[in-house]
Amino acid sequence: DIMFCGFGIKKMKASVAKNGTCLFAVWLTFFSSITLADLDQEQAALLRAIQGLQSLRYEILQEEYFMRIQIESRTLGDMVSNHIVPIAIRYQSTLSENVLRLKELLGKDYALHAKEQLETIREISGRISRILRAVMDMTEARKQANLIDDAREKALAYCDNVLPYFDAIRYDVDKLELTVDNELWPLPKYREMLYVK
Repeated sequence: DIMFCGFGIKKMKASVAKNGTCLFAVWLTFFSSITLADLDQEQAALLRAIQGLQSLRYEILQEEYFMRIQIESRTLGDMVSNHIVPIAIRYQSTLSENVLRLKELLGKDYALHAKEQLETIREISGRISRILRAVMDMTEARKQANLIDDAREKALAYCDNVLPYFDAIRYDVDKLELTVDNELWPLPKYREMLYVK
């Protein structure tokens, strides 16, 4: 356990688990929650010096934090809307055309032969819907966070309300990456990046 003035990182992580907020938000308020009465003279002097420096950088760090998440959020929304979803729809259309041709050729028995294609079409459709819904919700959460004037509250809003959408969107995009044809996928795949020099 890393210690600072007798207070460990485990205490901070316990606060994260208890409050359900991100580690950055706990870090921002960690030093201000320590009272001088809890410390000896040397620790109190060190804490006062840190709090003095912290007050100079506190708002700058908060603004830097929410600006980074804001930029990443906008970039993620742009990539999903303009690159990933259109390619997924194109691949879904290719599969749909294949199923229609099978239906014309095989008649009633097409469902037996096109079972996997139909499942893939349904999967892609569901993932596209979830991704677009999450991007819209993330954008709305970002707009709400931007209405907040206080830098600390805005950083917390970005941390608690915008950042969680990143994982939800990424999960479905990663699954689409495994499903969509390599020739169509617009970005390097993980296995391709392993061998990039």
